[in-house]
Amino acid sequence: MLKDGAVWALGAMSGTSLDGVDAAMLHTDGLRILDFGTSGYRAYSEGERAVLRAALGRWPGAGLEPALEVIQSAHVELLSQFPGAQLVGFHGQTLAHEPRGRGTHQLGDGAALAQALGKPVVWDFRSADVSLGGEGAPLAPFFHWACARHIGATKPLCFLNLGGVGNLTWVDPRAETPEAEGALLAFDTGPANAPINDLVAERLGLDCDLDGRLARKGRVEDGALELFLDEGFFRKMPPKSLDRDDFSLMLDLVRELSDADAAATMTGMAAAAVMQGMEHCPKPPARVLVTGGGRKNPVMMRMLAAGLDCPVEPVEKAGLDGDMLEAQAFAYLAVRVARGLPTSAPGTTGVAAPVGGGQISRPESVQG
Repeated sequence: MLKDGAVWALGAMSGTSLDGVDAAMLHTDGLRILDFGTSGYRAYSEGERAVLRAALGRWPGAGLEPALEVIQSAHVELLSQFPGAQLVGFHGQTLAHEPRGRGTHQLGDGAALAQALGKPVVWDFRSADVSLGGEGAPLAPFFHWACARHIGATKPLCFLNLGGVGNLTWVDPRAETPEAEGALLAFDTGPANAPINDLVAERLGLDCDLDGRLARKGRVEDGALELFLDEGFFRKMPPKSLDRDDFSLMLDLVRELSDADAAATMTGMAAAAVMQGMEHCPKPPARVLVTGGGRKNPVMMRMLAAGLDCPVEPVEKAGLDGDMLEAQAFAYLAVRVARGLPTSAPGTTGVAAPVGGGQISRPESVQG
């Protein structure tokens, strides 16, 4: 366990969009955000991305060695550039997520990373929550609570992360702790960037629809949108979570559309999923702060602004870094794990009671 007081923690995140690894320093005591530190990014090469994409949907077992090598080497390369970190939060790469089935699988070896970096590493954040009946996701909401307090929010607000999958956190910043009853409600809203990325990769060989340029030229096909929203997931009450490929049917729904119309329709699907999810909020939020790559898509942001009854803004409007929020979240959660504090609660993952996840690996030279 860490001693009392604030530490500089380093968080790392490799998301389902498979673009690369984010890393960010955070000064925290596991409750408050005291300062934001430096950050960095290490993009995956086209070849590395192909290796990871081929591993998606796989559970622990043989054949994952190439993907593990990509994850480990990319993280070591990036995280070794932060000598001031006292503790590292390592999420790994989610390959499969089936909380009501086989569990959850984040590829990565925290013990080997601790040895390579010469620092304690907190990892395997989701397994304990899933084993106790939780969804294991999303995990950033506890950090969103800290962010809401840090920016001085006094009314409920939402953080909307539009990464590969979309997830929403409703925060009441008046709650004294993130695990307090009524402090948080969080859940996955539906697919976000991942299927759009898959579409443009399949049709055009591109990594993403940069700045929504393709979607801007198209129109939303209402029939496909209605079929998408008829999916049972949207009628399920939160907390709830998704695997990256749970909505692979989206590609089939736009198969006959032009490239531009398909991109517009899938962007509309992601936005409509958020609008459906907002209906679950305990009270209307004063604002929605958007993080993740989706906030850089003007088409997506316009759709959200048109469909929601409050200001929709990138988190930068509140002085936060939307590129690094998830990496910062795992720095924050690492300190909480090291302090024996909860990292999820009934309102965030549906687990029966607040639970602390994660395991801590220390380099051999400092064990014992």
